Amino acid sequence: MKKKYKDQSIINEYIKYPQVRLIDVIGKQLGIYSANEALNIAIEQGLDLVVISDKSEPPVCKIIDYGKYKFAKEKKAKEAKKKQHNISVKEVKMRYKIDYHDYKVRINQALRFLQAGDKVKVTVIFRGREIQHYSLAIELLDKMSRDLKDISQIQQIPIKDGKNITMILSPYKK
Repeated sequence: MKKKYKDQSIINEYIKYPQVRLIDVIGKQLGIYSANEALNIAIEQGLDLVVISDKSEPPVCKIIDYGKYKFAKEKKAKEAKKKQHNISVKEVKMRYKIDYHDYKVRINQALRFLQAGDKVKVTVIFRGREIQHYSLAIELLDKMSRDLKDISQIQQIPIKDGKNITMILSPYKK
């Protein structure tokens, strides 16, 4: 039975491979040893034997301080997670007979979302019999896409969705 930790590392006496390729603390290849010999070398140095790659033949093991190795691996994973930006879809809603100032507010909202790297779903809402003014809503969405053309591109053209018309804008790739 192999002892694997949460980070999937096999260490010390849980390494059951007949032979391993051994790398020392400074990264120098020592050669191919039996797993027991490699473990004894690691114990003499007061360190751990950790399987770095079990994909190769024979598996690659390194003599390191497992605590420090685990800490560095976790720190690297946190940094990668920090740099990752999840793109989400933000929504801007309005009516087809929107006032000029309110329209400017929606443009600024969409601009802020696009600059943050998010997609923007622009929705024009109809109530009652307003759906007969479908062409005015399309004109409004076209105007919005023209006003935001410097920072975005149309990902989804205006589509009728029940009593709404939606369009999706996405920021340009950097």
